[in-house]
Formats: sequence, C-alpha cells, structure tokens
Amino acid sequence: MNTSRRYDFFVLGLDQRNRETLWDVPGMERCRFHSLLSVAELLQPRNLSMSELLARAEWQLDNFDGTVDAIAGYWDFPVSSMVPLLCHRRGLPAASLTAVLKCEHKYWSRLEQEKVIDEVPRFGLVSFRADVPPPGVSYPLWLKPVKSVSSELAFKVHDDNEFRGALRQIRDGTSRVGERFQYILDQVELPTKITELGGEGCLAEEAVSGTQVTVEGYSTAGGVTIYGVIDSYNYPEGSSFLRYQYPSALPGDVIDRLRRVSERVINHIGLVDTAFNIEYFWNPSTGAVHLLEINPRHSQSHALLFDYVDGIPNHQCMVQIALGMRPNLSYRDGTYTLAAKWFLRRFTDGEVIRVPTDLEVREVERAVPGCSIEILVREGDRLSSLSEQDSYSYALATIHTGGQNDEQLQDKYNRCIELLNFDIVA
Repeated sequence: MNTSRRYDFFVLGLDQRNRETLWDVPGMERCRFHSLLSVAELLQPRNLSMSELLARAEWQLDNFDGTVDAIAGYWDFPVSSMVPLLCHRRGLPAASLTAVLKCEHKYWSRLEQEKVIDEVPRFGLVSFRADVPPPGVSYPLWLKPVKSVSSELAFKVHDDNEFRGALRQIRDGTSRVGERFQYILDQVELPTKITELGGEGCLAEEAVSGTQVTVEGYSTAGGVTIYGVIDSYNYPEGSSFLRYQYPSALPGDVIDRLRRVSERVINHIGLVDTAFNIEYFWNPSTGAVHLLEINPRHSQSHALLFDYVDGIPNHQCMVQIALGMRPNLSYRDGTYTLAAKWFLRRFTDGEVIRVPTDLEVREVERAVPGCSIEILVREGDRLSSLSEQDSYSYALATIHTGGQNDEQLQDKYNRCIELLNFDIVA
C-alpha cells in the first residue's frame, strides 16, 4: 500500500462490528472506509429490486466528493454479485461476474466442478411438480434452491413425503432471492441449460457425512493461495451449526488434499482477483471428500478467528486485493492457539421479550477475557419472521472465544451463555 496517500474504500453493507475488525488490519490507517448501502437495503430482498439496489449504489459512488479507490464486500448474495458489476464499470480489481455466477448458481457450479474433480456428490435438477427425486440421487438427500442465502430453504429429506413437503416450501419461497438473482444472470452470457433453468430452480444432492470444514483462500494473477482451514461442528443430532473452530484438527494429508482440490476447481472456474471460501465434508471412516459449495468471497464469520490465532483478520485479503495488491498475511502471531465462533440458537419459535443490553454484553466480555459477543435479535422479534436463518433453528447470538485448548474454548462459551439473559416466550 502506498503510504504517501489515503484510499477511499467502499464496503457494501459495512456494519459496525466489521468496521471495528477492519481496523485490526495493519496499514488500515491509510484507508477511509465508507459503507455503500446499508445492511438492511442489501439483505432484505422484499425492500428493493436488484436494479434499484445497483442504481442506489451507483448514485452514491457518482456523488462521492473524492476518488473511489476500491469497492468490496463480505456478504453473500446480492453483495457477492454486485461487487464485480460495480468494480468493472470503474476499472477496479474484482473477479469476473461470470466466474462469480459459476460459484453462486448451485447447479451451474456443480456442472463446472464435475469437469475437473471427483469430489462431487450425486446431484440432479428437480421439477417443482416432481413427486420423487431425480434419477441417480438417493435418500437421504438435500433439497435446495439453485440460489439461497445462509442455508435458507435447504431441507434434508429421507422419504417421498418429506421430499414433497420440502419441495412445496422451496417453491413458495424461492422467489425471495430468485428474482434478484435472475436479474444478475441476465447480465452475462449463459450456457443453454442455465438459461432455461433460470434463477429459481431446485436442486437435489445426495447427503454426505463426516466432518464439515471450510477452506479459506484467495486468487490473484500470481495464483491460488490457501491460508486457512476451519472445522464446523453441528448441534448434536441436528444440521444447525454449533461452532466454527480454527485451526482445523484434520490430518495434514487431508488438508493437503483439500488444498489441491480447491486450487484445481478455482483455476478451472477462472475465479481471479478475489478471496473465496469452499465448504467440504471429509469422512474419516471412508476417507471420502465431497465439495459442498464455493463462495466467491472471504467469510467475515471467520475474521475474528484469524485475528485471535494469526494476529490479523482475514479482511486483509479483501482489502489488499481490492486495492490491486497481493495479500500479506501473518501466521500464528495471535494471542490464542485456538479460536471458536459459537452460535447460540433456539429450536422452537417464539417472541423475544428481552435481550441482553449493550452494557450487559460489555460486562460479560470483561468478565470472560478472550470473548466477543454479538446479539442477533431484538426485543419484539418473532423468531419465525427473521431472515437468513437455516431451516431448523433461530440464531440468537454469536460468541467468539479464544483459548489455548478445547476445554478453554468450551468453558468460556458456557460461562457466557450463563451470564446472557434472554427472555423468549412461545
């Protein structure tokens, strides 16, 4: 970064928590970060169409009294698809929109993946009039829209009755994201199969089992770099995330395989000038690896994990790539050996009567060193009305903990949930 000048850096949906995290990145004193549109505008699909979102973003950028030096984002769709559109119109570094869509469109992504890797579960398209899974895909399986956000409208089904029930819910809800997604698809030249399917189709994928992990990396003209692997742990007997943990406990040879598979598929898709993360399952009993999905952005959910362990949040990748630089990450320079991000969830609907106050949260953070808490619900919320929830639970808060071993991570989390006072009634 040129230390003799300042950079005006626009982040789509810049929220306060990530603004604070960005300031932990070395050299950020030279950047002035500006929020480009609000989180509410971007992540509430009923509010604005995609054309309206892009028009608002363009107006804000055009009327900025200064130079737009970089545009980036860390949210899922629509942010991940808006970044290349906005950047390319201004000659700023970003991945091509076509490459991004090869990741975002679940069916198109599967078609591209199977061209170069074997680690793809059996999959097939599903008609909304179907009564049974597509040929070659057996129960248990996952039904999901070709585009969704935060595992929304993704259902694990075990028989024909569950299949039909899940398909009805997907059919009734897919337009929430699908209409915006179709607008983006219309901006590029698509294969015939994807043109015919559009942005509101449905996909069936045979369920795979094992340890879920996420590979974080970035791709520039200099090649693909993998800089971290994070383990994911679900609640017992469920499909909802309990925590992410870094660094991964996987054997070294498995991590090497994930690295090779990631490099192969990213290079094939042509994803360049962006950070990314790829989700996998590894089955320790069989040794099988399956790729779940590719996200053409870094995961802001992992930012504090890298900060706690490596000394720099992974926002560093996003910032330096957006400024036309190759990322320069530290390694194991943080305060803790391990870090975890926990999801405090409720598995039944209810109305939120009380949440911990900001003062109470700060008091818990002081009482439990090495933790950071974010409350995700507000008083008066009806949990079933919240957006961006998975199909089986409602996230009340996230809690980051850092420690020297697994026991410290767990003990700090347990202490936090004992001190946080929620009141939710059915």
